[in-house]
Amino acid sequence: MSELQALAVELRRMNGEINRLVHAFAHAQGLHATDVQALGAILDSETPLTPGRLRDHLGLTSGAVTACLDRLERAGHIRRARESSDRRVVHLYYESGARAAARSFFMPLAEAAAGARDMAGPQELEAALRFLARMNGQLEGMQVPRR
Repeated sequence: MSELQALAVELRRMNGEINRLVHAFAHAQGLHATDVQALGAILDSETPLTPGRLRDHLGLTSGAVTACLDRLERAGHIRRARESSDRRVVHLYYESGARAAARSFFMPLAEAAAGARDMAGPQELEAALRFLARMNGQLEGMQVPRR
């Protein structure tokens, strides 16, 4: 097996394991897996997301994003805020109580990551982080065919 093929296998395995946890969290919270993706995007964003930016990130229609945000808001995971002078602009925020619930649920994932990190030397960890950052940059730039 080539290195590229082995890398693809390991990335798929990791993605599958993370998806398993995401689906379990979604089920436990009465959400869809896409809702959990939206929560991750809201959590990881350096600035407050708008529904439009979230739509672009997830590759969904406006209606699907609205339904997702409605579910998340009803479940107490997010809040929408109109903070600017332009009342049409809506910012999305992850609620602190919901963040604590997610943190608690995903603690085994954090512990697994810490265990893997502890088995790696600093240079190996730095190389892995650089690779993942480059890989994410490549993926972000990919154009996905739309139907």
